[in-house]
Amino acid sequence: MTSTVKPNLRNPIHLLAFGLGSGCAPKAPGTFGTLAAIPFWWLFLQDVPLIPYLCVLIAGFAFGVYLCEQTSKDLGVHDHGGIVWDEWIGLWITYLALPAGIEWVIIGFALFRFFDILKPWPIKWLDEKVHGGFGIMIDDVLAGIFALICVQGLAYFF
Repeated sequence: MTSTVKPNLRNPIHLLAFGLGSGCAPKAPGTFGTLAAIPFWWLFLQDVPLIPYLCVLIAGFAFGVYLCEQTSKDLGVHDHGGIVWDEWIGLWITYLALPAGIEWVIIGFALFRFFDILKPWPIKWLDEKVHGGFGIMIDDVLAGIFALICVQGLAYFF
């Protein structure tokens, strides 16, 4: 859902929920938000060992529930199209134990966007039935898990 309601990017909660402003893209904010998550993963997460990486994902999810809930309430719009913190966490889930090489970064990005846009069951069901900050986050978490499984499957066979 997109909206003409604008966030206050001077508010740190809105700034983070909108992916440091990447979610303000007039077209395809989810895609631009996902793209904005890549440099942060590249600089800060790609070489993090598994257990600390999982801790970052869990903390990022919990923090995201709060960020998305608060921003959604402030804007008066459930799951405003510009809220992209959920895309950041979903992509970072996809990139869990990502094989080395830029091609895997691209494949992971494409698969995550595929599942996030297409929303196969049960992602679509969660998107429609679960509300609040948890609801905003959970469909992207599941899209990230689906993409992670595909990436790891491809890496195993290739």
